[in-house]
Amino acid sequence: MRLGFTYNVRSAERSAPQIGLAGDAEEEFDSPETIEAIANALRSLGHDVELLGDGDPLLRRLLNPGAPGRPDLVFNMAEGTGVARSREARVPAVLEMLGIPHTGSDPLTLAVALDKPLAKTVVAAAGVAVPRGVVVEGSGFRVQGSERRAGDVSPPITLDSLRLPLIAKPAFEGSSKGVLNKCLIEDRAAVANVVEELLSAYQQPILVEEFIDGEELTVGVLGNAPPQVLGVMRVVPRSDVKHFVYSLEMKREFSDRVRYECPAKLGTAVTAAVEQAALAAYKALGCRDVARIDFRLRGGVPYFIEANPLPGLAPDWSDLVLLAGALGIEHRELLRRILAAAVERYGLNDG
Repeated sequence: MRLGFTYNVRSAERSAPQIGLAGDAEEEFDSPETIEAIANALRSLGHDVELLGDGDPLLRRLLNPGAPGRPDLVFNMAEGTGVARSREARVPAVLEMLGIPHTGSDPLTLAVALDKPLAKTVVAAAGVAVPRGVVVEGSGFRVQGSERRAGDVSPPITLDSLRLPLIAKPAFEGSSKGVLNKCLIEDRAAVANVVEELLSAYQQPILVEEFIDGEELTVGVLGNAPPQVLGVMRVVPRSDVKHFVYSLEMKREFSDRVRYECPAKLGTAVTAAVEQAALAAYKALGCRDVARIDFRLRGGVPYFIEANPLPGLAPDWSDLVLLAGALGIEHRELLRRILAAAVERYGLNDG
């Protein structure tokens, strides 16, 4: 099969412009080594792989009448650039418009999932618990949509009514961009300063939620009709901390600061509740082929934090790859399963 491969690559390791509070403008992008490793793994599965990138090079290649034939299917990992909440949807939208099959979710799902408050609204409507929160914009705040339903006569949620501690984060980011240790707020007097700093640095609304003090979990889900839970992984700090945040600092030094427990030792009933919540979120958001769903677990209740229908696939450190590896599924096999799900969904011949 002729595969196209879409992605964003870092200009150089940690050489991103100092946008944000931690130089994290390209945090979602992959290194050249990761791109090559994934391309080689796809080639080892017997496919002819063409590197398409993203943006202008991708459009010029697909719209060039003199270029070789279009790919049979595109393995999509393109995150998009900038801060727009629809940036991850751009490549799938182009491919959909041109009638080119691709792995992963469609444009709507990718746009909704990147918008954390909107994703929580959708997932809460499916019966999954979400933290109470508000969205702060330059001109004020609005209640996270899932918290106000028709006929709700309870007191309105305000920033001041949220219970400490709080967690603040950019509303339209992934890969823990803007989720720093300082974003955990235990003093109400510090809320305004943290939120204003995030608003200025990330140029987008800021989600402020009640912090769910509990276990950090991530769930891998693969496939369609029906999707299946690959596994549940617990992220555990290596040192005692009052409130554990799986922050950007933690992820950048993951080997020294956290350990991964997979399968997570949660007990049968709690594991079933987490898996059920993950599948409910996956279906409610319309995810396809693959996603990673993050939760915080408190009192046996999984609280939905976010969904990543475009999860990282770096062979050495991406959470989904680590989860799969702990279950005996090597990197190449994980890619094969994602590709196979898309091939089956489109009714293609993968030969």
